[in-house]
Amino acid sequence: MADKAQIQDAIKTQGEVVRKLKSEKASKEQIDEEVAKLLELKAQIGGDDGKNQFVLKTAKGTRDYNPRQMAIREKVFNTIISCFKRHGAETIDTPVFELKETLTGKYGEDSKLIYDLKDQGGELLSLRYDLTVPFARYLAMNKITNIKRYHIAKVYRRDNPAMTRGRYREFYQCDFDIAGQYDAMIPDAECLKIVHEILSELELGDFRIKVNDRRILDGMFAVCGVPDDKFRTICSTVDKLDKMAWEDVKMEMVKEKGLSEEVADQIGEYVSMQGGMDLAERLLQDQKMLQSKQACAGLSDIKLLFSYLQLFQVTDKVVFDLSLARGLDYYTGIIYEGVLTQAGVAPVSNEAQNGAPAGESVSVGSVAGGGRYDGLVGMFDPKGRKVPCVGVSIGIERIFSILEQKAEASAQKVRTTEVQVMVASAQKNLLEQRLRLITELWNAGIKAEVMHKKNPKLLSQLQHCEESGIPLVAILGEQELKDGVVKLRVVATREEFDISRADLVGEIRRRTSEA
Repeated sequence: MADKAQIQDAIKTQGEVVRKLKSEKASKEQIDEEVAKLLELKAQIGGDDGKNQFVLKTAKGTRDYNPRQMAIREKVFNTIISCFKRHGAETIDTPVFELKETLTGKYGEDSKLIYDLKDQGGELLSLRYDLTVPFARYLAMNKITNIKRYHIAKVYRRDNPAMTRGRYREFYQCDFDIAGQYDAMIPDAECLKIVHEILSELELGDFRIKVNDRRILDGMFAVCGVPDDKFRTICSTVDKLDKMAWEDVKMEMVKEKGLSEEVADQIGEYVSMQGGMDLAERLLQDQKMLQSKQACAGLSDIKLLFSYLQLFQVTDKVVFDLSLARGLDYYTGIIYEGVLTQAGVAPVSNEAQNGAPAGESVSVGSVAGGGRYDGLVGMFDPKGRKVPCVGVSIGIERIFSILEQKAEASAQKVRTTEVQVMVASAQKNLLEQRLRLITELWNAGIKAEVMHKKNPKLLSQLQHCEESGIPLVAILGEQELKDGVVKLRVVATREEFDISRADLVGEIRRRTSEA
């Protein structure tokens, strides 16, 4: 009974958490998450018959999407896909799970987040963690050396989800990659142009695209005195600078990773630098950086990249930022990240908010990221043949979260269907005539709907149109049938016109294309 008493206390406490969130008007996702915890606790006590009650809920880090949310998603997907196609990309698909060994050793410290599937007495399998490693496997397996492809699909990470910030365990990624041997920085610049186009078209608010190079980072670590075997682990720590203050990052480097304070301070001087082509030129004169050939190669490429970005007219949003690290092991050259800087959208973390200098807008986190990974395909090729690749991944879930917040904040109605016209009747016993007319419209490619009742009331049919945002109603009555016309009603203005049956399809197309 002691256990039951403890659970009842926990239920009481959790109930207070839920009530507090509701009184503070917290986000729906946050409330749902805490309600789910409350229901789980209640299920542990069970019903009167002593049996545990089954709790209907989605798995941790996942969610359902209602028609309104899906309408927003589809619009975003269409914007992104049209951009990818505008840049000449074709699409592929790969299995949702891969051989475990395909994914092992590609993600550095993030490898612990891979979902391993239970051994079914056959191959050892894991759910895909991203779309890049499966793409590299696909290239090596099919001996493809040149492709410009996009891929939109779900990936899986055993992360601690923060669902209010658009972080989940199951989520979509939208990837664009260019594979092939090309002249330096031309494909890289196109990837940045794509990020700029997508973030501009989605109207998410102000954004910056941070750029750096793995060779600059490694060269910087070397000249600052970081041992070779600690490059990757220190890189993962630097990657936390967008979420943690420098003092916390430095503490992790010194206390957990074993760097001396002097080395950490030298890294601190460099990672605080931001600029454009001018910063690359300045660092090419830096006596310490000149000691590293790979850093100089990276800096020269950054200069070249900025010259192409000027031609692509996107330098207004791009910043060369030495703190950008990106934790994945497979990057070999240029790396970049698109970050929203608009105030008023939920920030990534309290640290990010508290660490922002006074007067600056708060970063709401990464919404796109990518870079060059020239060695990944070679890892899968039996002869180690390399295929140079550069790509970008759009952080679609965080974008959805922001656009859903915006849709909720504005009173704007989101249409969840694309129906152009409702076929309605003004009198009884006209079901056959309604079905004949809607068949004509469907056969002509018109998006049309009819109420599934023999004798629906006209008012009910009109109300359905107003609620669903259907712009037109084609009304049939006995007089209209005698005259060979259809009464076309504009829902918004309530105007009505008699249109001949032969002209109806053309009139619907004309009126809905104008809208």
